[in-house]
Amino acid sequence: MDHPNHGCVLLLDGTPDRRRGTLPNPTAHAVAGANPRRFLAAASSDVVQLPAMAGPQSVLAYLRDAVTVPGPLLVWVTGHLMIPARRSAQLHLALRESTPATVRYTGLPWEWLTRTLGEHPGPTLLVIDAEADAAAWPHVTAAVHGGRLGGGVPVCGVVSPTADKPATEAGPYARAFLTALSVGHPTAGPVLDPVLLHQLALGQAALPDGALSVQYGDAGPVLANPAAITPAPRAPEPAPAPAAPVQAPPEEDPLPRILAAAQAGRHNEAAAMAAAWEQQTLRRHGSHSPEAGLWVEVRADLARLAGDHPRAAELWLSAASHRLARGGAADAETVEALKRAHYCWQHSGDRAPHLAPALLALWEQVPDGGEAAADVRARMRETARTPSR
Repeated sequence: MDHPNHGCVLLLDGTPDRRRGTLPNPTAHAVAGANPRRFLAAASSDVVQLPAMAGPQSVLAYLRDAVTVPGPLLVWVTGHLMIPARRSAQLHLALRESTPATVRYTGLPWEWLTRTLGEHPGPTLLVIDAEADAAAWPHVTAAVHGGRLGGGVPVCGVVSPTADKPATEAGPYARAFLTALSVGHPTAGPVLDPVLLHQLALGQAALPDGALSVQYGDAGPVLANPAAITPAPRAPEPAPAPAAPVQAPPEEDPLPRILAAAQAGRHNEAAAMAAAWEQQTLRRHGSHSPEAGLWVEVRADLARLAGDHPRAAELWLSAASHRLARGGAADAETVEALKRAHYCWQHSGDRAPHLAPALLALWEQVPDGGEAAADVRARMRETARTPSR
C-alpha cells in the first residue's frame, strides 16, 4: 500500500436524491464504467467510488485516506454546486440530502475538498464536470475567473448551469475527455498532459450555453498514455549486443491537426486525413489490431461532428465489434462504443431501420444490455407499424 508507484482514483458523485430521480448520475456512471484504474500513470492503484454519499464528514474521511497514497491521485467530481440559502456564500458540493436550505450542514464545503487534496505529496489532478444552480452561479463564476475554485490544486473541467431536467446520458465534456484519454497520443511519451486533453475535450464537446472552462496548474505525471509504445524487454544475451542503431525521429501526432480541421468546419479534410492515417496503421498493424480500432473510433467521432449520424453509427458499430472481439462482451469499452453507436442511431433518421439489426445483435451479446436491446426492438416495431410515405 505504501509503494511509491501506487496511486488512487477517487470518483465523487455530488448529486442530491431529488435530482437523481430513479437513475444514477450518468456522468459518474460513465467514468466508473470506463475502467478508471487504467487512467493512472502508476504500477497499481485503488479505485474508490462514492455515490450518493450522506454527510460531509464521511466524504472528508475518504479524501483524507486518498491523500495518504504516495503515488498519483486523480479525483473526478460530478454533481451539483450550491451555496447555503442564508448566512453564507461558501460553495458546497451537494450530497445526498442537500438542498439550498440544508447544504450548509449536509454538503461538502468546496474549500474542504481543495485543502485536503493540497496535502497530497504526490502528483494530483482534480477533474470537474459539475452543474451549479442559479443562486450559486455568480459565486462559481467569480471563483473560476479568480482561480479560487482550484485552491492551489491542479484542476481541469467545466461547470455548467443546472439543466431543467436531470441528464439521461453522461455530460459532453466527460464523454469527450474520456475519449481523448482512451485514445492517447503516440508521441506524448508514457504520461499525458491534462491541459492537452482538456483542450481536446473542449473542442469536441457540445457544451451547454454559459458553461465555464476550468483549468489551473501543472498536475505532473498523473495520467497514463495508452498510445505510448513501450519496447519489450530483451532477454539476456551471452555475447555483447551490437551497437544500437540511430533512433528515428518520433512521428508526428496527427490527432490535433485532424481535430483542428473538424472544429474549423473542414470536415472533408479531417475525414481524409484520418482515413490516410488509418490506412498506414492497417499496413503496419493489421485490420484487427487495437491501433486500427482506435482510428475507426476517431472517424466515428469526426462523422458525428460533421452531423452525419448514420455514418457515425455505422463506425461506432464497427468499433464495438472490434472491441467485442478483443475484449469480450463484459469489456467496459465495448459497452461505451455501443452506447455511442446507440446515440448516433437514435439520430439517424431514415437510415435508423437499416442499422437497427446490427445494433440489436451487439446489445444482445452484452451483459446488462437488455434495456438497450428492448429500446431497439420497440423502435423497430414502431417503424414496422408506421406506413412508409
